[in-house]
Amino acid sequence: MNWHTWIIIGSAVAAFLVLKRLMLVRPAAAREWLKKGARVIDVRSQGEFQRGHLPDAVNVPLDRLRDDISQLAPDKEQPLLLHCLSGARSGMGKASLRKMGYRNVFNLGSYGRAAKILGAHNELGKKE
Repeated sequence: MNWHTWIIIGSAVAAFLVLKRLMLVRPAAAREWLKKGARVIDVRSQGEFQRGHLPDAVNVPLDRLRDDISQLAPDKEQPLLLHCLSGARSGMGKASLRKMGYRNVFNLGSYGRAAKILGAHNELGKKE
């Protein structure tokens, strides 16, 4: 590969990382939503959740989110903060809920990022 190809690849990777970062809720905004009663939803599988989760997080696996969210948040104005292991599933969950009419839904991103934002010191593998 020549240097032009490397520049294009590098630019694409940088653009992807910046775009991914822009899709995440800012820590200060997430904390403000929590003060306003936001629910924290862990969209990982039930098994992942059982191996360790954040305090006060509710487990609604991504594949059940569309069916189960109305029980947890019947009001589509309810603020929702989603997270998963890497931030990918929570991003998909956010998009799905937005299409369903939920207005205040945000992606916390990865488990580690969510733990830092929420001030949780739980590690994966430890049950609450």
